[in-house]
Amino acid sequence: MIEQCPYKYLAQRTGSPYRQLFYGRIRAEVLYRETVGQEPLTPDEVAHEYDIPVEAVLEAIDYCTRNQDLLNAERAEEEARIKAAGRDRWPYAPKDYRPDA
Repeated sequence: MIEQCPYKYLAQRTGSPYRQLFYGRIRAEVLYRETVGQEPLTPDEVAHEYDIPVEAVLEAIDYCTRNQDLLNAERAEEEARIKAAGRDRWPYAPKDYRPDA
């Protein structure tokens, strides 16, 4: 049975290694992360920056706050892929980068 997505703008992306939802080609987490941190943008500002509906940004915020475990797991998986490929070292990363620091 196919699970119905409760969002109008977010959807799964076929062929993506990510399980999280997307708005077009943009991961929901990318939109969400623009709204948190030291210099957060408002949902309206993010919508303007990406030229997308503000409702899509609001959906991304809702989705990400409800699915932190999935997002944490995906970040850990991505970090493991980067390390396994040696891309956490020069020339892929800055010479002074310390991944375990």
